[in-house]
Amino acid sequence: MSDKKPLRVLFCIGIQQNFFDSTSAEAKDVWTAFTAVMKGMGELPGARIIGNMDDDRIMVGASPNYPWTTYVLADMPDYDTVTAACNLFRTTPVGDGTYKMWKYARVEARIGRELEFPA
Repeated sequence: MSDKKPLRVLFCIGIQQNFFDSTSAEAKDVWTAFTAVMKGMGELPGARIIGNMDDDRIMVGASPNYPWTTYVLADMPDYDTVTAACNLFRTTPVGDGTYKMWKYARVEARIGRELEFPA
């Protein structure tokens, strides 16, 4: 019998220029959709959000790649669940649904394992 451990995943999220070009009303809709994405990640079967870190106060403007705007550290049961978490950016509607979250934010998942230290 194997003791299958969860995947340790760092979701690196960058806010796109489209967010900064949006109107105040559109930005509010993006924030509502972003909140739904974050909640959805935590509600995926077997997912456990460990924590997050946000650079928004010391980083100004879009982050097309590293350094990212915000990070979410999670344990995920398998690769398919990691994919489902990333897919939330493709499928979560913003406002009236004309656009999805990936117009405003991008995500890259880094998959590894928990670093264990000997006792």
